[in-house]
Amino acid sequence: MAKPENDSLFEAPPMGEQERMVEAILFATAEPVTVTELMGRMPHGSDPAEAIVYLRKRYEGRGVNIVKIDGAWAIRTAPDLGFLMRKETVETRKLSRAAIETLAIVAYHQPATRAEIEEIRGVSVSRGTIDQLIEMEWIRFGRRRMTPGRPVTFIVTQGFLDHFGLENARDLPGLAELRSAGLLENRPPPGQGLGSSQSGQTDDEEEDDDQVDMFEDE
Repeated sequence: MAKPENDSLFEAPPMGEQERMVEAILFATAEPVTVTELMGRMPHGSDPAEAIVYLRKRYEGRGVNIVKIDGAWAIRTAPDLGFLMRKETVETRKLSRAAIETLAIVAYHQPATRAEIEEIRGVSVSRGTIDQLIEMEWIRFGRRRMTPGRPVTFIVTQGFLDHFGLENARDLPGLAELRSAGLLENRPPPGQGLGSSQSGQTDDEEEDDDQVDMFEDE
């Protein structure tokens, strides 16, 4: 019996060839690529998800790995070799203590509103702090809360996860580790143990003498 014409027209390439296609796309693309995007670029009938499984095995133990970042895929330097890239790509980013704490709170409590960030930190969050993190593309707007005023929420971005080598926010280190590294201070709630002069403090009052070099690209 003759093979249906449609089957012959859309026969998928051999899996080995699909692996090469996925490898080429990931190699040439700086940003992580989703399986859906891979399917859109590859011949009809291809199975990029299966190709990735084989490709990841082939790259195990190599200088670069196939890694998953927020549901997408990318080729990245093996974590233990990141120090080799530092000389060529180091870019120091100055973040205030306010920005570091705000970023940590969004990462661990997302989606978080500005009011929730202020409640956790115990001080007001200036618009400049939020704008800085959005400009760096480390946080972005999430869905509005279905509460009075419908406040906007903030969540971390794929770029934030990629920068720190995380597959998703669940891979973040524990809060104790952040505090021991100086990324998050232990702050009492507003009005408790701070004295009346501390109440109503804002980010702007902190930023003058609290610039911190915490983040470097690797």
